[in-house]
Amino acid sequence: MLANDTHDTTEESTQDNRPLVLKDALFQGEAHSAPYALSVSSPKIEPIDKRMLVANAHESMQHQAEQQISMLKKQAELLMKQAKAIEERLALSHAIYKADINFEPVIHGIYHVYQKDDGTQVLSMVAPYEWGKNAPYTFLNTVRLLADRTWEILA
Repeated sequence: MLANDTHDTTEESTQDNRPLVLKDALFQGEAHSAPYALSVSSPKIEPIDKRMLVANAHESMQHQAEQQISMLKKQAELLMKQAKAIEERLALSHAIYKADINFEPVIHGIYHVYQKDDGTQVLSMVAPYEWGKNAPYTFLNTVRLLADRTWEILA
């Protein structure tokens, strides 16, 4: 009888023509967590409405794509603002380095840019309020020298 049991098992395995991957794919866990119905008392499995599935998928994809595109546009706008600020700082720096400078500016030092009557600019350590009523030049900006040797306008 033991030989017959072995023979029956061999016979069953030769009759099962499924690929090995599918043979291992049979659910082995608890019946209540099976991905498909295992008995007559299992919940009814309804066929899906493919049109509704596709419509929902398209709506979700569209929503996600729009959110991502919006986020990327905001990031691009921020990058463009930062690039413009750097360009403006660079232009200011070129203008200041063309000005009359009679001292060596210190990094993080605060200085003042003035314009002479002939149109040339002057970088000074003297603030507008320190001139009193007889300021020899027209005040333009208060600036600070940054570590990268560019200038930023403070006031």
